Amino acid sequence: MTFPDLYNPPFTFRVHHTCREFHKKSSDFMDAQTFHFVNGSSPLSVSPHHILPQDKRPNLNQPPLLSSVPVIDLMEEPCSLVVDKISKACEEYGFFQIINHGVPHELCDRMLAVLTAFFELPPQEKAPFLATDQTQQVKLFNYYVKSDGQKKVSMWSECFAHPWHPLDDILHLLPQNPPQYREVIVEYGKEIYVLMKRLLSLISQGLGLENDCLETKIGEKPAFRAQGNYYPPCPDPELTLGLNVHTDVSALTIVRQLEGVTGLQVIKDGNWVQVEPIPNAFVINIGDQIQVLSNGRFKSVHHRAVTNKTRKRVSIATFYTPDKDTIIGPIRDLIDEQHPPLYWEYRFSEFLEEFFKQEGTRRMVKETFELKV
Repeated sequence: MTFPDLYNPPFTFRVHHTCREFHKKSSDFMDAQTFHFVNGSSPLSVSPHHILPQDKRPNLNQPPLLSSVPVIDLMEEPCSLVVDKISKACEEYGFFQIINHGVPHELCDRMLAVLTAFFELPPQEKAPFLATDQTQQVKLFNYYVKSDGQKKVSMWSECFAHPWHPLDDILHLLPQNPPQYREVIVEYGKEIYVLMKRLLSLISQGLGLENDCLETKIGEKPAFRAQGNYYPPCPDPELTLGLNVHTDVSALTIVRQLEGVTGLQVIKDGNWVQVEPIPNAFVINIGDQIQVLSNGRFKSVHHRAVTNKTRKRVSIATFYTPDKDTIIGPIRDLIDEQHPPLYWEYRFSEFLEEFFKQEGTRRMVKETFELKV
């Protein structure tokens, strides 16, 4: 669940819609083709602006999907067993799901409900959030990839992004409709903050480090960003993607999926693994920064979101990311003669600069910071 608007990149997203008032929002959208999306009066259709080149299509029928990623019970005893399972999942998959995590099920349901309600508002009510100004902290947009000739192909999704913690200074910028949105995201953010710190501690222990090591290395002023994703039913899922193949620029990501609707897939040994949504579970994935900090031991792996013909899908991803001035590099305690450093140290702003250079592609950002061993 990548988040390229995390630090206000210098490029424009296009959102496709069905209302003339929506088109008048900005000249940036005047040439956007109609996309009968959430509230369109016509049936959904895959326009040429959403059809991927043959080599970028999902090929859903092959290769066969493997079993899902590991599911870990955070209440299992002893705690050392939980640490071992998380460590193994971070090494082999870069993804895992957690249950018995302490975040109330009903709160998660409310979070996805208000997010869905926002996405399904009439276009004119969502128009003020369009990402026409990249300094906006709260923004509505969609992703694209570059095809042959640098033509942009939009993903089959809408995304809504804003900080998730702390929210005091930006609460007035969040949607007033649905009316519960602000209240729910504040409550949700507090719970996710506690869970994020707990996971960072468990992952640190899995590396044989002090409990607070990763939190300290990521820095005193991390960025906390959230991204809601809305995927309508798609008439032909073989032609497009909800989100393109990517890794996360963050350190750590927590995702809540709508139960009963699949879509998230992770690459494992050259095959796609379906991350089945299970009741009251969070999906956890390692971001690029923890792969570098762990000196390559824990993996930030490529993943994608596919679409389906019959059901909408909604998810919310919360990201924990270094400040732009934070220095990131392999943790010294993880380096020895048998494990030389695999990456050179960089300021996180350098990583972001390279990230934006690779806009519209299957990004390979951390690979550009690899040392030649």
